[in-house]
Amino acid sequence: MKYVDVILPLPLHDTFTYAVPPEMEEGIKRGCRVVVPFGAKKIYTAIVIRVHDVRPDFDNIKPIKELLETTPVVTERQLQFWEWIAKYYICSMGDVYKAALPAGLKPKDKDAIREKNKRRRLSLNNGTLSDISILSPLSDAQNKAYGEIIDSFDSHPTTLLHGVTSSGKTEIYIHLIDKYIKEGKQVLYLLPEIALTTQITDRLERVFSDHMGVYHSKFTDAQRVAVYQKQLSDEPFQLILGVRSSIFLPFNNLGLIIVDEEHETSYKQQDPAPRYHARNAALVLANMYGAKTLLGTATPSFEVYHAARKGRYGYVQLTQRYKDIQLPEIQIVDMKEARSKRKMKGAFSFELIDAIQDALERKEQVILFQNRRGYSNFIECKNCGWVPRCEHCDVSLTYHKKTNQLTCHYCGYTYRLPDKCPACEEKNFASKGLGTEKVEDQIRDIFPEATTLRMDLDTTRSRTSYENIINDFAEHKADILIGTQMVTKGLDFDNVSIVGILDADHLLHQPDFRSYERTFHTLSQVAGRAGRKHRQGKVFLQTRNADSDIIQQIVNNDYWGMFFQQMTERKDFHYPPFYRLIDVYLRHRDNQLLGHLADDMADRLRQVFGARVLGPDCPPVSRIQSLYIRKIMIKIEHSASIEKVRDVLTTIQLQMLEQTVAHGLTIHYDVDPM
Repeated sequence: MKYVDVILPLPLHDTFTYAVPPEMEEGIKRGCRVVVPFGAKKIYTAIVIRVHDVRPDFDNIKPIKELLETTPVVTERQLQFWEWIAKYYICSMGDVYKAALPAGLKPKDKDAIREKNKRRRLSLNNGTLSDISILSPLSDAQNKAYGEIIDSFDSHPTTLLHGVTSSGKTEIYIHLIDKYIKEGKQVLYLLPEIALTTQITDRLERVFSDHMGVYHSKFTDAQRVAVYQKQLSDEPFQLILGVRSSIFLPFNNLGLIIVDEEHETSYKQQDPAPRYHARNAALVLANMYGAKTLLGTATPSFEVYHAARKGRYGYVQLTQRYKDIQLPEIQIVDMKEARSKRKMKGAFSFELIDAIQDALERKEQVILFQNRRGYSNFIECKNCGWVPRCEHCDVSLTYHKKTNQLTCHYCGYTYRLPDKCPACEEKNFASKGLGTEKVEDQIRDIFPEATTLRMDLDTTRSRTSYENIINDFAEHKADILIGTQMVTKGLDFDNVSIVGILDADHLLHQPDFRSYERTFHTLSQVAGRAGRKHRQGKVFLQTRNADSDIIQQIVNNDYWGMFFQQMTERKDFHYPPFYRLIDVYLRHRDNQLLGHLADDMADRLRQVFGARVLGPDCPPVSRIQSLYIRKIMIKIEHSASIEKVRDVLTTIQLQMLEQTVAHGLTIHYDVDPM
């Protein structure tokens, strides 16, 4: 009799063994889906990881209920990739399974499975592929960079393209994609944000048409299932454009992976597990296929730039903007001085207001960047200073004027705005801080004739909302675009002449060793939205730290000065790229008990790793969804085996969870945290 070991879509490290009924034995294979019972009443769609004839040493072996197909939906290379993800990022294969397959391929209910399969079969008729269009030729600078990339690939599987903003990196990508497709290879083009796919999709569709599939979470489940199934078919898409989850799609002949804006933290999955970094995982995926990887950015991450300097990656520079347009002029506005001289109106300096007025008169457009959504960071009683806080998380509540509600941006819980202060019963509240909603209100007061759009998480909850905002601004249906970090990520608008950075200091003062690097990345990228096609743009950078090194480095586009300064500190204090970090998170409802358990685990870790272990500490937000949090940081040399580190961590985790007192404790790991 045959048996199978299967992966369930659950955060369980074990596989589970089931008997194969005789009528299914011939068709069952590694990578197929099967419907299995689990526990007393539950049914799951599982993935077969192993077919064998070794009877387990326990009674009452349950049989498979149904074999959903005889052709695997997860290929051998995919399973190998899943195994690497689970091992490196210290999570279960069940976690990877949940992240890797669209929901339509793992429903619990059998009738739902049959219905989704039926709809999927109907959706795959995409017609015949059209020919690839003729390509716009590259400029001399672009053509030189293109040739250097091709040459670099001869000696380096991975190459960094370090090109200033608006240098035409996307056009180089398009020519590379064309080359690889004509050679019969597949290409994966990764973007950090769904918002970017709108503009890039239009450009790529004009060239590659039906050769291209788009894959991200704003598509319906049926659409994502259709793309996944087409990749398993005899006529898969030759080009996939998508965000980080696209690395889990099946490929049969992958030749090139492009990771655009490789520095972006959006490539890192935070919650739930697997907490993978799509850029780093893409390098492993490319190696499995013998493919090449191109990492593109105007502001390289330290890890990637360090690897390029050491010769591990190829390195190609593109220092010239398209059509020789100059980089934008950045003007520092000292907010301390402006406020003391009463030269501010709300969040705006007089210099920025005058520049916006001039741009509007010239029928040009403006982007305003404020990296906080909502109306204000919090509200405060003017009488006693009471601030409303979330009942479930250790954070103040953000005020949203449009809904007249207070919202927790960690758990999503909403609260009614109180009529009076519960502490002193006064009815006088003040809103503190600045969010994009408040910026929009102030802009409308100052420029009532201007039309505005706002792009943040509150206004982009659907796929069409992204597209509508971007298309409306590109078609000049609005004069001013106000947004969070979404507006920094590679968007290309021809008519933007002014960019206003309303508060640079918020990024700079984050409690993180990467705060300077991230500030440089974010502000340089948003500055690069100005003056991209027709004339030099201008950026107004409002700050209370006008003389700080990082602000001067941004103004002078001095990436190298910032890099060398920060790298000295990182080497001294054992931070990436010189060391690997692993954060250990412990959560429990009892804060005092959690403190004791965290101390216990840290002591056990120090017995193995010694001074490499820091903490435990309370993170900046120390309670989320009613669970208190402690963090332990481990600094590991790159020469250390991650598999041995994983074995130690999982052994200590089991020892911790076996304690009776640890009931309700959860432990998880974040490898290479961002």
